[in-house]
Amino acid sequence: MGRRFDHLGDVEAFMAVVDHGSLTAGAVALSTTPSVISRAIARLEARLGSQLLRRTTRRIGLTEAGRVYLEQTRAAFWLIDDAERAIQGQEGELSGRVRLSVPTTYGHYRLPSLLQRFALRYPRVQVELNITNRNVDLVAEGFDLAIRLGTLPDSGLVARQLENAALCLVASPDYLRSAGTPRNLQDLASHACISFVMPSSGRVAPWLFRVDGEDVDWPPPTRLEVTDDVLGVVSLAEHGIGICQSYDFIVRDRIERGRLVEVLPGMRGRTRPFSLIYAPHRRLSAASRALIEELATAKGDR
Repeated sequence: MGRRFDHLGDVEAFMAVVDHGSLTAGAVALSTTPSVISRAIARLEARLGSQLLRRTTRRIGLTEAGRVYLEQTRAAFWLIDDAERAIQGQEGELSGRVRLSVPTTYGHYRLPSLLQRFALRYPRVQVELNITNRNVDLVAEGFDLAIRLGTLPDSGLVARQLENAALCLVASPDYLRSAGTPRNLQDLASHACISFVMPSSGRVAPWLFRVDGEDVDWPPPTRLEVTDDVLGVVSLAEHGIGICQSYDFIVRDRIERGRLVEVLPGMRGRTRPFSLIYAPHRRLSAASRALIEELATAKGDR
């Protein structure tokens, strides 16, 4: 009787190409050559009788069959990982790897202290951290966990809210000395407002205020727009270019050091949620579950 799963090496080659974006990068990750990877994928496609990858001169993409196969094989490999880590956990300290994707705001200003505490508690767990404002596809890109901003769509993923982050309006002292301090929204409309273009929609993000007990979504004048990196609006404001809206946890230290001044503090009160999302519980490793608990329980410390 032949071996049923002697093609698992070919499956790993397929997953490596998808994860790393090319035959060459997948080959580097597996310490082999592109030609070996190419033959492995050709064998796998022949075995399945279906094309898994769509190759062009610039990139490699998944066919619909490839997407379905990737999702199912990832689940199978996760189960194998879980089995191994469960046995390893019986012998001693928790170990393993967790792939986590977070937005720049959280990656730079919230996560470092949390990961430091996690690393001290679980020194044998390796965390692979992806800091980006792009919403990654957890399943297709092989991430265990992600932190997302805003109201989440019903995606079939589990979500645990980490915090409602307070928003505030800020500008540098030099800018306010030069341009004056706005007293209301009418004044604000004539100022240099530094706005951010949301990657998901291509539209300018509205500024969120609470005016006389009512929630107001205010579209800032688009005199200066920032794309991709939302932290750029704070850097520009700090250098006297205009007024921006950001999270209190990002600008608080700058305000305390006198580099920024809060504007229209009477109109603050709005928040935006940050949530931790992950695939259903059966796919989680012990290391992933430990990191989830660390991040979720730390919200009481904020």
